Amino acid sequence: MTEPIFEIVPNLSEGRDATTIALAADAVDGAGARVLHVTSDPVHHRSVITAAGTATQVLDAAVALAAVACERIDLRTHSGVHPRMGALDVLPFVPLARANMEQAIALAHDAGRSIWRRLRIPSFYYGEAALVPERRPLPAVRPSPQGPPDAGELPPHASAGAIAIGARRLLVAFNIELGTHDIAIGRRIARLLRERDGGLRTLRALAFAVHPQSVQLSLNVTDERATPLYRIVDVVRRLAAEHGVAVLRSELIGCVPRYAVVSAALYALGVEDPSV
Repeated sequence: MTEPIFEIVPNLSEGRDATTIALAADAVDGAGARVLHVTSDPVHHRSVITAAGTATQVLDAAVALAAVACERIDLRTHSGVHPRMGALDVLPFVPLARANMEQAIALAHDAGRSIWRRLRIPSFYYGEAALVPERRPLPAVRPSPQGPPDAGELPPHASAGAIAIGARRLLVAFNIELGTHDIAIGRRIARLLRERDGGLRTLRALAFAVHPQSVQLSLNVTDERATPLYRIVDVVRRLAAEHGVAVLRSELIGCVPRYAVVSAALYALGVEDPSV
């Protein structure tokens, strides 16, 4: 295959209904994109689908997925710990092989227009696809975006809400579970970790009370070379220890660049330069 290849990582506001999740993955597959990974969480009430394909395949998959979400998910009866503004909540386009960011941006904008025409769901563009600087960070768009949408019109769809559609480079999403029920400790650690509060570069962090005896740190790393995963885990262990809290486990969400895994493995083996 010589065509450019793109990744999409749609986040659905559904983590409990296996039928809806399966229909969503089938919609992506039916559009020709290859589903690489699906993960669901009932407490967050959220699923993340990772898929890849040509420009036409991922665009068709995005629109088909939005249609399933619109039909099957009603935000008026939705409850979950993760913030959301849409049934299909977040839809990033990522350039992979032979693809560039300009093409990913064009796909994001095409998706917003197509979803509005077909489903009357408005979209807000974020990341590299943002039309105004204020909307580049995803937290600035969700959960309460200011001003008119970039595609479509307000008010949001009655049951499906609105969508944050973006273009970005590869991102590593992973969670770290802390052995405490005290959400204040988790939030304090997340605040110390995240870049916007003076923490580690390219890192976004939130804390959620997902189990009675543990707190989850939800982490997004937008540049794993600037902030390696092993560095984040080391810092979390140190900050948690200051509160007498243990790190219980970690989990990856979706796909991860090979470099991020190799560098972490080499670090664990004691290789002096993990970039080798």
